[in-house]
Amino acid sequence: MFQATALVFALYVAWRLIKPLSIKPWIKWLLSALAIAATLHHYTVALFWGTRASPEIPAPVIMVLGWAFGAVLLATCLTLITDLAGLLMRVLYKPAGRVLLRSPTLRGVLGIAAVSLSALGVWQAVQVPEVKFIDVKVNGLPPSLDGFKLMQLTDLHASRLLQGPWVQAIVDKTQALKPDLIAITGDLVDGTVKARREDVAPLQALSAPKGVWVIAGNHEYYTQYQPWIEHFNSLGLRLLLNEHSIIEQGDAAFALAGITDKSAAVHGQPTPDVAAAVAGIPVGMPIIMLAHRPDTAKESAAAGVALQLSGHTHGGHILGMHKIVQMANDGYVGGLYQVDDMQLYVSYGAGLWPGFPLRLGRASEITLITLRAS
Repeated sequence: MFQATALVFALYVAWRLIKPLSIKPWIKWLLSALAIAATLHHYTVALFWGTRASPEIPAPVIMVLGWAFGAVLLATCLTLITDLAGLLMRVLYKPAGRVLLRSPTLRGVLGIAAVSLSALGVWQAVQVPEVKFIDVKVNGLPPSLDGFKLMQLTDLHASRLLQGPWVQAIVDKTQALKPDLIAITGDLVDGTVKARREDVAPLQALSAPKGVWVIAGNHEYYTQYQPWIEHFNSLGLRLLLNEHSIIEQGDAAFALAGITDKSAAVHGQPTPDVAAAVAGIPVGMPIIMLAHRPDTAKESAAAGVALQLSGHTHGGHILGMHKIVQMANDGYVGGLYQVDDMQLYVSYGAGLWPGFPLRLGRASEITLITLRAS
């Protein structure tokens, strides 16, 4: 479905943007062929160099392919908006409609804009994220825990695109802030343990007084789930897979729970179980839930969770497109939400899947959350 849709986009761009250009026919054919090739690159790379989830090709090649794919996507959006506006203007003011629908110069401007914006998007996607500071009120949090600092990292997607030095920079930023607890909410890696061992090695340096806790995201299941779980343990990362741990500080405490990802179902692994994760937590103790996808928020709220931390959406990647991602995730795409009596924070994520390395208006982040007693 993904590849078929992308191919339709390329054909539309060839028909409505490239064909009207005032350039030689052979150049039009070449540009059209490149647009089609760009939309099929995930399939081609998976045939010869790794998988769709983990293309094992040099980072500059990943960036060029991402730039080309993004240019086709953005060109589709810009051209479609222009065509719809042109159809409307043909009714309201025919000369303006003719310009919008037929002007070769306008089509050229749209193409240049798409190519330029895509290049900017790739550049923004590979930057080391800035720290985002937020305060979150947690129902039932003991006053003595007011000011507790929790660092959320999510969607690191260590890969041939985002390699060890990039991961190290995130670790350095995190450790400089001296959080009380670090929570990594899934999608740490793209690739096998053998391929990514050196890229995730910096995570071993993460430390916090109340521990470094990890849950699985959907990408953990795409390659070697069980070996990755074992490797995370060897790095000193403590896993929460449909379970919880009591975090104590002085005479106060809260429960930190975590669930698996629904991708587990097709890989023969335990599926998300909120009830199991919170079972046995003392009544009245505030619960913080780590869930990779935000679409479990209603279930967590019904189970008495006070705060859920999620990722997965990457903030929707591109301003405007984020509305589509939002619809695919029960209305959650990024930021702080009130879900019944529970707070939900959805991080934009630190990294992204190398198959779509673009960010425009949806900047990456690592998040320092200061817990506040309500």
